[in-house]
Amino acid sequence: MINIAALITCHNRKDKTLLCLAALFQNILPKGYALDVYLVDDGSIDGTGDAVKANYPKVNIIIGDGNLYWNGGMRVAFATAMQKGFDYYLWLNDDTFLYPEAIECLLTTAHSSMGNGNIHPLVVGSTENNDGNTTYGGYMRSFFWCPLKFKLVEPKKVAVECDTTNGNCLLISNFAALRLGNLDKHFIHQMGDLDYGLRAKKEGVRILVMPGYAGRCETNPPHNTFMDKELSVRIRLQLLMGKKGIPFRSWLIFSRRHGGFLWWLYLLWPFVKVVFLPIFIFNK
Repeated sequence: MINIAALITCHNRKDKTLLCLAALFQNILPKGYALDVYLVDDGSIDGTGDAVKANYPKVNIIIGDGNLYWNGGMRVAFATAMQKGFDYYLWLNDDTFLYPEAIECLLTTAHSSMGNGNIHPLVVGSTENNDGNTTYGGYMRSFFWCPLKFKLVEPKKVAVECDTTNGNCLLISNFAALRLGNLDKHFIHQMGDLDYGLRAKKEGVRILVMPGYAGRCETNPPHNTFMDKELSVRIRLQLLMGKKGIPFRSWLIFSRRHGGFLWWLYLLWPFVKVVFLPIFIFNK
């Protein structure tokens, strides 16, 4: 039996979390595969944990204190599952609703790339919104001389390679997980998935975007975030440096690790943009 661990973290999004699990369990697994789910309920007060327990009693629920955020919650789920050991790990956002054939397509993409001595890749499942536009998935560096500027990869009819990835839907083989380890503890909410993908490339682990879409996920609105241009610059800077934004220490590590010899310029860039320019940043 080939075992897959789906890893999810959630906080006060009961309805979305239940819909995510419903879509996950509707997936058609290839013969000889089994699925376990590890869900971190990070201090939800809306009854998420109880609702999941009632509707999906086989889900492994891990209780957080509300301070884990996305990166911390996924780290806990990943570490817990890796203690048992699985053949594959599937990162999944609780607002991502997989299509029934998604896992099978992720696995097919992984297997088809392992010939000719290639090592196990990471496989990204792109998501679309209700209008059919790509929302999350794999990313390519826009320019070789600008290593921290990325563009979203549009999924094709065949698998395509990319430079890094969102964590909304990502299949990781045990081989890659042992080689790369867990998400980096220095990140809180954002950047952990991008860092994981960039570290994978440095380690020689390919990242493939599977053909077509894996599921549906709407882009988070900018309202009341540091991208909300209706807010004052002072409030936006506070949100930018908050736990769900780009905390300075986390951004320092990310910039130094992946920004090349001009990393110190990229370190300042998000703060300059909040004050002077329209914002673009990867958002969960």
